[in-house]
Amino acid sequence: MNDHRTASADAARHTPVSDGASEAEAAEIRRFRERLGLPALIDVHTHFMPERVLHKVWNYFDTNGPLVGGLQWPITYRRAEEERAALLKEFGVRAFTSMLYPHKPGMATWLNAWAADFAGRTPDCLHTATLFPEPGVETYVREAVEAGARVFKAHVQVGAYDPEDELLDATWALLADAGIPVVIHCGSGPAPGQHTGPGPIARVLARHPRLRLIVAHLGMPEYEEFLGLAERYEEVRLDTTMAFTDFTERFMPFPPRALPRVAALGDRVLLGSDFPNIPYPYVHQLQALERLDLGPEWLRAVCHDNAARLFGV
Repeated sequence: MNDHRTASADAARHTPVSDGASEAEAAEIRRFRERLGLPALIDVHTHFMPERVLHKVWNYFDTNGPLVGGLQWPITYRRAEEERAALLKEFGVRAFTSMLYPHKPGMATWLNAWAADFAGRTPDCLHTATLFPEPGVETYVREAVEAGARVFKAHVQVGAYDPEDELLDATWALLADAGIPVVIHCGSGPAPGQHTGPGPIARVLARHPRLRLIVAHLGMPEYEEFLGLAERYEEVRLDTTMAFTDFTERFMPFPPRALPRVAALGDRVLLGSDFPNIPYPYVHQLQALERLDLGPEWLRAVCHDNAARLFGV
């Protein structure tokens, strides 16, 4: 990391949470919740990870890495960890995740240890864990489950692995038996990977139909194919992360013909945001969902009730 980036990170650590922009956005989100009669939001797709790992992720976006798909992607909430957690609280998010993921073997165990510690010192965070197809994966996933992990993150695109890998088969079975949801980035957006797309996941689900997969980003850009999997498997859900926003609609628009299917699956669509790694204000994700005009009951379910029921919060 060069001196400019180090200086930027240091500056972020001293940025006050309650600045004018944050207060205005929090007020706007509060009005959104009041319109729906919601006490709070639950966001199943937020990123907290070791600071040096997160800074590498930010650098990847800053330098327009290959998986960013050639997009300009400024990080809106480039702040220190404790400030980011406090900001979510200020926004009325009462439960969130620490989505973290390995890009190579040998990372998952120490990431899981960090995530367990983070959940222990961050009451609003759902204890999150991750995995990678490697020898010993079933063992450390079982250990994470026994330690209280409530949600897992799998990133097929970044990890560049096949979810059908035989090393993962027993692990998928373990998670299906435990009923623990897995937020999985398996769609081909913003850039395709060797194993992204609905095909590999469909074959995993054929073997493990009770696996509680939460397809990240509504499966973009293969929206309709992943909706089909949710229609076929009752434990498959989708999160809204970046879907329907102005940013995403410019390059991976959601097909209007499929909107009635999203409405019909209203009990299995969950709010996700990708905070803090988003190129627009948090409130815009909420506005993008509201302007779909699917009704207040659908919005209440997506922004709170579905996740509250799934995680028992």
